[in-house]
Amino acid sequence: MHAQVLRQNRYGAPTKAMVIEEIKVPDIGPDEVLVGVMAAGLNYNSIWASTGFPMDMIQVMQLRKESTLDFMIAGSDCSGIVYKIGSNVTNVKVGDEVVIQAGWFDSDDPWVKKGGDPVFSVTARAWGYETNWGSFAQFCKVKEAQCVPKPKNLSWEEAAVYMLSGATVYRMLFKYDPHVVKPGDVVLIWGGAGGLGTMAIQMVKMAGGVPVAVVNAADKEAFCASLGALTINRNDYDHWGPLPPGSLQPDTQELWRSKAKKFVKRIAELTGGKLPRIVLEHPGESTMPTSLFACDRDGMVVTCAGTTGYLATFDVRYLWLQRKRIQGSHFANVDECHEFNNLVMDGKVKPVLTETVSFEQLPGALQVMYENRHKGNTAIRIGY
Repeated sequence: MHAQVLRQNRYGAPTKAMVIEEIKVPDIGPDEVLVGVMAAGLNYNSIWASTGFPMDMIQVMQLRKESTLDFMIAGSDCSGIVYKIGSNVTNVKVGDEVVIQAGWFDSDDPWVKKGGDPVFSVTARAWGYETNWGSFAQFCKVKEAQCVPKPKNLSWEEAAVYMLSGATVYRMLFKYDPHVVKPGDVVLIWGGAGGLGTMAIQMVKMAGGVPVAVVNAADKEAFCASLGALTINRNDYDHWGPLPPGSLQPDTQELWRSKAKKFVKRIAELTGGKLPRIVLEHPGESTMPTSLFACDRDGMVVTCAGTTGYLATFDVRYLWLQRKRIQGSHFANVDECHEFNNLVMDGKVKPVLTETVSFEQLPGALQVMYENRHKGNTAIRIGY
């Protein structure tokens, strides 16, 4: 099969790291499924894989003794057709049209067998990032539990771009009681024009909340507004990044805070005086101080990534004195993926597909995401 392949000696920007190679179609185990990929979607973890930072995933998989391969095929979103099934597979059959959810785990793990949430299994892996056989190829192999029915109302390209970001957001917004989106709740959404952001805007509105999208360009403001969000352009402010050393001393603490207050004031102006009950975090280093500061009393900052860096600083006084919560979140479990997929099947949430490119153009499309120039979601046409 043809695949966009990553090797350690090519790590770097996506246009440098990914090269089309001919690779043997993978064999499957008893609980695995071989899927003919019709279309694939792009996610930020493929950038991490391409750059080899923060971790060299080929090396990590070798050190874990989970792989002896010297390459990996990234890609954590796709739609396709079941081509072959393992001897123990019962939930799909050859010819089924499926969407792949990226929650890989060992079904023989005692924790899972006892009914534990697979998200917390020691075997849980992000498919296409922590496994070798992702979606950027003509065929991919997945665990049986990763196969979700393809909504019949979607094209192959639309079906390839919504699951990873959508299921991630679904868990972040609706599974951390009591901080679930309720009517009238303001939700601050970083990167509102991206995959996570476009899903979050729709789900906040679906629940009766008020989405406030933060973006970095005027055209992205218009894009998010078209989806129903209030918008803020982060370029209007200059306090981003980790808190500077010594910035919380009596004679310095107002330097950063006075700038951050302008951002919070803008949120209140847009919402009629309300602050975010939930802040949907994923940039990390550049935004975490502001996220905790802007969050309302007794609110929650929920984070799933660190796309701008991993040094997350904040003024801890706003955490304990105002009883705020910081919650980590990582993808979703099988049930949550199906719950979210039902929302898509029912037309309550729609994939925001803004571009479709060829298999050969995949590295360039990922480069656009790497440079933070993307809007919505890009699909890669592979199977036809």
